[in-house]
Amino acid sequence: MTDLTIIIPTRNRLPSLGRLFASLRLSLSRIGASYEMFVVNNGDVPNTAKILELSKAANLEIEVLGPTPGKSWGLNEGLKRARGRIICPLDDDVVVAPDWAENLLEAHASTGFDAVQGKILPGVDPQGKAAHPEKLREYNIPIIDYGEEVREIRGLTGTNGSFRREVFEKVGFYDTRLGPGASGFSEDTEYSMRIRREGFKIGYTPRAVVYHELDPARYGLAVKRSVQFRKGLSRSVYRRDSIVFDVLPNLLANCFRFVIYRAMGMKQKSYKTEGRIMKHWGYLVGRFQGRAGK
Repeated sequence: MTDLTIIIPTRNRLPSLGRLFASLRLSLSRIGASYEMFVVNNGDVPNTAKILELSKAANLEIEVLGPTPGKSWGLNEGLKRARGRIICPLDDDVVVAPDWAENLLEAHASTGFDAVQGKILPGVDPQGKAAHPEKLREYNIPIIDYGEEVREIRGLTGTNGSFRREVFEKVGFYDTRLGPGASGFSEDTEYSMRIRREGFKIGYTPRAVVYHELDPARYGLAVKRSVQFRKGLSRSVYRRDSIVFDVLPNLLANCFRFVIYRAMGMKQKSYKTEGRIMKHWGYLVGRFQGRAGK
């Protein structure tokens, strides 16, 4: 059995993938453990050959799968072939820290958690410019930083989450109704719910770090609105929150907060609150569409 399986779904992000490969080569060269890597082409058919070229340039041994539409479908293709004791899905728009691999394996060996979430920090944009610390929300990237202590948490973010083989054998595959190429988001959130339901523990380690690239196409309020709305749509697929006692009261409360924050000139709080409004609205639309389709 292999020590570590890495699964990378990718869609038309060849420059990003090249940077990820270079960082993985450095990080994996520091461990004595065995590993395998599956890269799943969710994008254009010619990308398969280009992905192999990138891996050769980085001196990295991989197996390319696909083309397979949809992130969850791609993850499942990798899971079907995974032989690792530890399974780690990675997004294609991050770079890993040089000590990422050793710290990931160490966390699984020493903490006793069945699934481990690593830290996700802002990286740089295509020109090498770092994020402005006072505008982190406006980049619309996942940021996971629960401090410098190992602790139990409730969920994984697929950008830098991993789990023991026993978890996959009990929990199974990702829900293909969710994630990019389907509802848009939440494949990792729903998977985390099933992990906990089966009695497994999820933990956080501050030492296994990845850096999420900054993409100017993702900046700003319009993207934020779209992202949060689609997160609400995704949530409506796998949850049945009470519309009367949960969704509507939270929607109205956040609308009220938004008006107050805007009046007081509290830009970051109003930005965050508007996202919550769109998420609740997306959930309502999703529930209505689901009922209308029956």
